[in-house]
Parts: sequence; C-alpha cells; structure tokens
Amino acid sequence: MAEQTLKDLLHHAMKDIYFAEKAILTALPKIIKAAHSGDLKEALEKHRQETENHVKRLEQGFGELGEKPETTPCEAIKGILKEGDEIIEKFGGSSVGDAGIAFACQAVEHYEINRYGSMHVWAKELGMDELADLFHATLEEEYAADDGLTALAEAALNMDDEAAAAPKKRVAGRK
Repeated sequence: MAEQTLKDLLHHAMKDIYFAEKAILTALPKIIKAAHSGDLKEALEKHRQETENHVKRLEQGFGELGEKPETTPCEAIKGILKEGDEIIEKFGGSSVGDAGIAFACQAVEHYEINRYGSMHVWAKELGMDELADLFHATLEEEYAADDGLTALAEAALNMDDEAAAAPKKRVAGRK
C-alpha cells in the first residue's frame, strides 16, 4: 500500500463530511417539524439553509483538490442522527422535547466543528489557503449554530413544568 499523505486524509475527511452534510439536510425537515418553539424552528431553518451552503462549499472544495464531489459513508453521523430520532421519539411532544432537540442538534454541531476545524488546519498546513478559507467560513457558522442552540436552551428550552419557576442553571456551552 502506498504511503498516505495529509492531502489523502483531507480528501477522505471531505468525502466523510460531504456525506454527513447531505444526511443532515435530509434529517433537518423532520427535526424542524418536531420542534415546538418558534425560536428553535427558526434557528433550525436558518441552519438548514446554511447547510445547503456547506454542501456547495464542499463541492467547490473538491474542485480545489481537482476531485469530483463524492461521499464515503459516515457511520458517526448516522449514529448521531439515529440518536436524535430516538430523542424526538421518546421526548417529542413533551415539555422537554425542544430541549431534547437542542441536545441532539448540538451533538451534530460538535461533530461538524471537529471535522471542519481539522480540515481547516490541514488545508492551511498544505498551503491550500482558498480551501482553508472555505472550511473556516463553515466552521464559524457551525460555532454560531452551536452557540445559538446553547442560548435558546438556557433562555427557555432547558426547563419542564416543575423547573419553569426555578432559577436557571447553565447546562451546555463553551463559555
């Protein structure tokens, strides 16, 4: 087997996240429909539109590598999305359902942050500045989506009927 390079790893990671982004696009309408909070629905719809742009950026990135866009099955995102379905099935329609949706969506965001962060660094290391810029733009949107979900959860979603009157406690975030 020929020695693999950082560029080979980057290409593999791009195929992985390309699969993931497409899977996320497929899952988001169901997640949006399951949400009850108007603010949560709005945040998820905004991120659905951003995800469409993430797919386009990845397609542009494949071109930067001189490759055709292609996917490789990503078991990690399949599992994260399956877990999200289970959360919606178990808690959807309850007073904590939207907190569960935010919880599940943040797992997706953290996965994407990991992938885009690594790919950004690798592209910079390889001197592929335009590709690094594409990944950085998406990375910033993923951080913003994660921060937005945290803010929503802290403001309104992380409570049930009993806890609604109690003081709020921080449960998620990176601050």
